[in-house]
Amino acid sequence: MSSKTSQLPSLNFEASFAGAGVRHVIGMDEVGRGCIAGEVAVGAALIDIQKTTWPENLRDSKLLSEKAREEIFPLLVEYAIGYSVGTATVSEIEEHGIIKALGLAGSRSIQGLLDQPTALAILKSEPVQLILDGNIDYLGTKSFGFPVATKVQADRDCVSVATASVLAKVTRDKLMLNLAKEYPGYGLDKNKGYASAQHRRALVELGPSEIHRISWLSKILQG
Repeated sequence: MSSKTSQLPSLNFEASFAGAGVRHVIGMDEVGRGCIAGEVAVGAALIDIQKTTWPENLRDSKLLSEKAREEIFPLLVEYAIGYSVGTATVSEIEEHGIIKALGLAGSRSIQGLLDQPTALAILKSEPVQLILDGNIDYLGTKSFGFPVATKVQADRDCVSVATASVLAKVTRDKLMLNLAKEYPGYGLDKNKGYASAQHRRALVELGPSEIHRISWLSKILQG
């Protein structure tokens, strides 16, 4: 097993905020940023860093098979205090660009947590830290006032973000499976909107649909 696939997430980064009185963190991760079709999604998982046991198979969603993600999904729902997955539409991606679209999706996922009574009670009464995967704070002013920390490979290293990554991936994949029925021929049930060879061939043969990110397709369609 490679060092990459053997990497296990921990609460080490989350615990670094305990000195500021933080017990609860919201891990956040995006899914579908690099797709050429479908919405982009951002998952948010609220966890208690004093709860030091979590599903043992937890990994970054990219390191898990589809079957493994589906199996661990209900265990992560139980582990997290609350979770939410927000999305931004294809039209929003086209109009605002992917970074602002991530901000919209992320703010919607946080709002989803605020709509849950148990999560809301914590978010209103205690200091809470947001952790984003990557090195870009795409939330900016859309963080609802919560402090934001970014960390490269947080989806690999941090329990909270790995949790969000799996919850978001499974949720978005289900959305793409539904779209595959509405827009047959593109192989969306397999590629989930990414630019696989089959997907690219279908675009040349069928042309793009209304769920494709048109501005992203010039090289494919010209090829």
